Amino acid sequence: MLESRLYAILDADACRARGLDLLAVGEALCDAAPAMLQLRAKGRSATEVLAVLARLRSWTKDSGTLLYLNDRADLAELAGCDGVHVGQGDQAIAAVRHHFPRLRVGLSTHSEAEFDRALLDRPDYLALGPIFGTKSKQASEPVVGLLELERLAPRARAMQVPLVAIGGIDHVRAGAVLSHADYVATIAALMPEQSPGEGEEAVSRAVLERARAFAQSLGAGGRSAMKGSQLEQKRFEHQGR
Repeated sequence: MLESRLYAILDADACRARGLDLLAVGEALCDAAPAMLQLRAKGRSATEVLAVLARLRSWTKDSGTLLYLNDRADLAELAGCDGVHVGQGDQAIAAVRHHFPRLRVGLSTHSEAEFDRALLDRPDYLALGPIFGTKSKQASEPVVGLLELERLAPRARAMQVPLVAIGGIDHVRAGAVLSHADYVATIAALMPEQSPGEGEEAVSRAVLERARAFAQSLGAGGRSAMKGSQLEQKRFEHQGR
């Protein structure tokens, strides 16, 4: 079975803004079996985050999805996540790997300079964005653009670092990034604009339909120069460090 190219992001704020139950959305996303699922729960207490991760961990094990937590490597380790996703202002990759050697580490970049510096640290994946304008983050970085993605992608390929495109990518735009990125990350495209109003089952159905349709539009397998099993290969490399 070929690997999904979908990187699903479960954003607690986006769910609340749409009146959607966070766990119902999370379970539906896991049922769609994306390659990776990231929980973004900024401002939530450690107790809340760990409770959500416990449920997600049980579902992602069934789907074979890699589970990441945004920002908090300590909580990712406690919850048994596969990895942590960090930003430019968060803990450095080297520090995460020193304190939590089991965790994979993904890193956000928003410019050529950040991208090139990040490659030197050989993250488990590198996210570049926003490729298009997005409303999913209150303080979004300037748009990177499709041409810049195309220009920088060969550098990640040469270093054998999987590349994730993120920011404003919907069903219509997804095809434009596929030849340059290994995975496509999205938040809004996987959720209805507002709650269907029929309870958690209706929310789950709506999210699952969207996630499966989005994943199907991406196809399977990474760029021709990359293998879909590369993230798994890097796990063994990290275990040997």
